[in-house]
Amino acid sequence: MATILLIDDDTSLLRVTEYNLSEAGFTVLAAASGKEGLDLFKKHKVDVVVSDIQLGDMDGLEVLENIKKEQVEVPVIIITAFASIELAVRAMHLGAFTFIAKPFDRDALRLSCNKALEMHSLRRRTRRLSEEVRRLTGAAGMETVNTAMAELLATAVKVAESTATVLITGESGTGKEVLARLIHHHSPRSGESFVGVNCAAIAENLIESELFGHVKGAFTGAIKNHQGRFQRADGGTLFLDEIAELQPDMQVKFLRVLQERTVEAVGGQREEDVDVRIIAATNQNLQEATGSGKFREDLFYRLSVIPLHLPPLRERKEDIPALVQHFLKKHDAPAEVHFSTDGLLKLQGYNWPGNIRELQNVVERSVILRSGRAIGPKDILLSSNGKQQPKGNFQLPVEGISLESVEKSLIEQALNLTSGNRSQAARLLQIPRHVLIYRLEKFNI
Repeated sequence: MATILLIDDDTSLLRVTEYNLSEAGFTVLAAASGKEGLDLFKKHKVDVVVSDIQLGDMDGLEVLENIKKEQVEVPVIIITAFASIELAVRAMHLGAFTFIAKPFDRDALRLSCNKALEMHSLRRRTRRLSEEVRRLTGAAGMETVNTAMAELLATAVKVAESTATVLITGESGTGKEVLARLIHHHSPRSGESFVGVNCAAIAENLIESELFGHVKGAFTGAIKNHQGRFQRADGGTLFLDEIAELQPDMQVKFLRVLQERTVEAVGGQREEDVDVRIIAATNQNLQEATGSGKFREDLFYRLSVIPLHLPPLRERKEDIPALVQHFLKKHDAPAEVHFSTDGLLKLQGYNWPGNIRELQNVVERSVILRSGRAIGPKDILLSSNGKQQPKGNFQLPVEGISLESVEKSLIEQALNLTSGNRSQAARLLQIPRHVLIYRLEKFNI
């Protein structure tokens, strides 16, 4: 049952309209003033707002403007006894759904409310569909304003057009599988399967069967033929996460598959052709692993035809606001819930050892534990492992360093973290705003 917020300072008309809408099957919240209406709007989930233009304490357009600031998607129907083209234009410019002149037929109001609900529902479905498409195409969670990250994504999309093997490196939680999905869904293979396997999560004695399959009777418990990940990914993309965990004997077999493009099931008697695009990922340094003999050098070069390195979140903190917004939507947070400026500053001051995965968990936890619509610093619980190192721990290089270059770099970082807001940047640097402005002029920033 849809909820309508009805605002009118004419008490008798308010009650009559409330009754008519209730009879039409709506749940009605009635308010006799603009302030009362806005208070009800903040406390309840409202699907449509119907407001008179002439209210005792404020203009109906002010109510409209305030509601759109809170929840832009909620449709607002404006009612007035003083209809004019100028007023209608202003109302529509502020985002009103429609404009009804008094006196109005009760069926006309019901019809307008139903149309507003249909539009509201359509917008929500469209938004969710758009988010689902972005998730399925690997774009969700890749929001960035960081130059290096944007260049990486552009390279990934360009690489997607080829069949070259890709090696994605980066710390745990940086989004390696998300990047792999983005490559797959921008490739000519996007209509085929994307099959993922975590090499570290499969027992050593089962990894060959999981990758290449097995035939019935190949070993104890093999009661029927089993299709491996390579066969399931035929025509599409196979994503091998934690590739560094492959044991030496499996590295040899995997290298042969990359070279021959054929697989032989465990216990099988024949080789089977496979057309698979390989994307591998690791959080380890494979070059060091090859030097110590833990990883085959020839396999490393086969995998790293196109190397892509995902930077840790601490190196692109300017992306945190967009990522936070993405995770709020992902976890179905109410539309009015948001992180306050101080809340975002706390997130941007943290070192994020768990990267984007940790940020997602923090956002979800903060939504649950929040004390109000605005999530502030007190609502955000962070691990002590990611706290920034005290300033006293800075190590002066033996060759020396320019104090002015350090100061300029810190100022630029503060401005990047606050999107150019000088007051917030000064707060981060723990200096007065006028001192920051002086230094901006000094360094010509």
